[in-house]
Amino acid sequence: MTTDDAAITGENTYAKTVLDNGVRVISERLPYVRSASIGLWVGVGSSHEEAALRGISHVIEHMLFKGTPKRSARQIAELMDSVGGHLNAFTDKEITCYHGRVVDAHVALAFDVLADMFKHAKFDPDDLHNEQQVILEEIRMYDDSPDELSQDLFLRSVWGGSSLGEPTIGYAATVSAVTRDAITAYMRSKYTPDRVVVTAAGNIEHSQFVALVAEQLGSMAGADGNAPLPAPAFRPAVTARYKDCEQVYILIGAEGTRADDDRRYPLSVLDTILGGGMASRLFQEIREQRGLVYSVYSSHNTYRNAGLFSMSASTSPKNAAEVVSLIREELSRLAADGVSEAEVARAKEHIKGNMLLSLESTSTRMIRLGRSELNIGRHISTAEVTERIEAVSKEQVDALARQLFVGERLALTVLGPVDSQAVTGPFESLAQSA
Repeated sequence: MTTDDAAITGENTYAKTVLDNGVRVISERLPYVRSASIGLWVGVGSSHEEAALRGISHVIEHMLFKGTPKRSARQIAELMDSVGGHLNAFTDKEITCYHGRVVDAHVALAFDVLADMFKHAKFDPDDLHNEQQVILEEIRMYDDSPDELSQDLFLRSVWGGSSLGEPTIGYAATVSAVTRDAITAYMRSKYTPDRVVVTAAGNIEHSQFVALVAEQLGSMAGADGNAPLPAPAFRPAVTARYKDCEQVYILIGAEGTRADDDRRYPLSVLDTILGGGMASRLFQEIREQRGLVYSVYSSHNTYRNAGLFSMSASTSPKNAAEVVSLIREELSRLAADGVSEAEVARAKEHIKGNMLLSLESTSTRMIRLGRSELNIGRHISTAEVTERIEAVSKEQVDALARQLFVGERLALTVLGPVDSQAVTGPFESLAQSA
């Protein structure tokens, strides 16, 4: 067992311990709060699934809450309610996280419940059948949501052929086909101790928390024998699909940076300037000046070996072509003329302010610990983030804009009640002339 302690500020302490079997335990002590957020992470998500098992990671997430030999699903819920705490979970492209938040006096109880679910879930066939029906309803709900549907269509278009581009929730046929044997085999192969990270943030002592984790997970055995996933190839695809809904949903994308790429700092500044807030270029030009949308924004999603920078908007069918052209023209201006020093300075303060405000939540801190460890391999302190953001220069931001916003390397996805050629045609013409 190895431990690495590092003080971040005078107010909190970060510490990491690796158990003998490879399970990593990370905590951040906040003595001025009375709560604690804990997370039990596995570095496995939908991108690790074979085609026939699409959605199995999400199915497992649901099934861990359906009871163990020690506690039924109802007893788990009642136990957490009785101490004013809560448990939840989420599945992502590359991770699955089971997490909870409790008063500091009940950390041991909450982790006992999480570990019991994690190690001893029953996966009763009747429960599995019922939960598959729940997930099928969830899939139908997403199919009825143009915003969610457009995001899935966009990812499948730009990362076609890669499991990273497939929907995390899976498909009706593959979810329905999941069996108890498939779940246990998948967990035996993927849920190995070297993939497991346990995080906590709040009023806790690291050594005591390590003892809890070691007692529950120290006997886990096995190791990941799977080869690393290949990086997806970004395709600047132009995709349009008709859907009978009120608005047209538009996504324009460019290849981003992976999670551990240092360019993520200047790209965060570029993201903020372009579409990261009410003062951003897209918001001011398309919403405030022209009144064409309610929502328009940009975002940068990073993964272990890939990244995706995207701009999103929704508007009425009659305005769709204009909105696409306006976004495309703004990208061309950024690539040609760059940004101003004032925009860079404002974006830096925006990023730092948002980060500091988010750190008032123990849940946010706990999630930062887990994502940093699994995606980057180390803790990124707030002091380091602040320093790296402060060091971003206008020249770095301009260079990224020139690199990313090349016309023929931009992708477009359009979903809604619109003639596809009327929207995609002008975009393709602009791309060819860029």
